[in-house]
Amino acid sequence: MAADYAIRMAVSDDLDTLVAFTLKEAYEAEGVERGEAAVRRGVEGAFRDPPLSFYWLAESADGAIVASTSVVTEWSDFQGGHYWWIQSLFIVPEHRGRGLVEQLIEHLANAAAAAGAVDLRLYAHSSNERAIRVYRRCGFQVAPYTIMTRRLDDTRERPGSNRS
Repeated sequence: MAADYAIRMAVSDDLDTLVAFTLKEAYEAEGVERGEAAVRRGVEGAFRDPPLSFYWLAESADGAIVASTSVVTEWSDFQGGHYWWIQSLFIVPEHRGRGLVEQLIEHLANAAAAAGAVDLRLYAHSSNERAIRVYRRCGFQVAPYTIMTRRLDDTRERPGSNRS
């Protein structure tokens, strides 16, 4: 069934769709409602020069936009090349289970290889077992890394800070 979909690069005219899909994806992935203004600012950043991110859209046979995905790149001094990170992937519920995830990921893998990327990577919430199963089916494996974060908008005093 995935052959019924066409994948194309997103353009700035797709901004409203990308923002709506990103808001839905954030809620589904994290159970958190994100602010539209911040998400819009984030998605708009993809279209800056140079782009911060690249978006693709999948359209059904009738021309409806039914999925989006985006990639950010990271330079690896260990590998001397870029990693392509799948930053987002959203499919409207009515089009899930039709092979579209596989088609989108294969499209990204081909684009990454053509660009000379070292790896195609992604992260998934550890409790999202369904997504992890799909990604494994698409050839991904669990990496030997732990992702750690440090919020920078936190106003608490940090070790080593020089507050008076």
